[in-house]
Amino acid sequence: MSGRRILLINPNSLEATTAMMVAIARSEIPDGFEIVGATATRAPPMIVSADALDAAAPEVEEIALAARGACAGIIVSAFGDPGLAGIKASTDLPAVGIGESAMLEAAEAGRRFGVATTTPRLGAKIDALPQALGLGHRYTGTRFADGDPHELMRDPERLLAALAGAVEACIVQDGAEAVIIGGGPLGEAARQLQPMFTVPIIAPISSAVARIIGLITARAAG
Repeated sequence: MSGRRILLINPNSLEATTAMMVAIARSEIPDGFEIVGATATRAPPMIVSADALDAAAPEVEEIALAARGACAGIIVSAFGDPGLAGIKASTDLPAVGIGESAMLEAAEAGRRFGVATTTPRLGAKIDALPQALGLGHRYTGTRFADGDPHELMRDPERLLAALAGAVEACIVQDGAEAVIIGGGPLGEAARQLQPMFTVPIIAPISSAVARIIGLITARAAG
């Protein structure tokens, strides 16, 4: 089954977050594919700073390299894609990050896109990603939900309302034609927000699943 097994790596250390993300990913995959999760142990339960994001990268790479013989592709499921560059450099397995995947989807058809998320201390990292992908001219900026990230995660209703406000700001104030919900732990909220707006609301886990399936399928076709 390794030829159809996808490894989803959670760079955050909370097992419950991994389970949530794997459940979302499993609901998106076609028959014949399998999703398994792996959780970092040296990172904080929720990465909210640039330093923590950088510090997570080595362990993400270690997890990927240890599992490379048992899977067909890898998803790095934190929005800053920690460790993804190292995985791509050290293995020939298809590998994607939820950040890059979401931005590539959001920018399809020339759309201008923004990001709504909860982690202002990751703002510079988020701003750098569209530039690295050559999408800077499509990026309208990031809006942050009001409230402490940890407190918001403990209150799903408040989280949803705060993110909805950030999405609205992306659309009305920045002119975004698609809005990404920026974070792996925000995966369930992203799904709930999708029917609330007329512009596309991009759920990064779903974006990454579609992209890795495409890469694995293309590789198998030779």
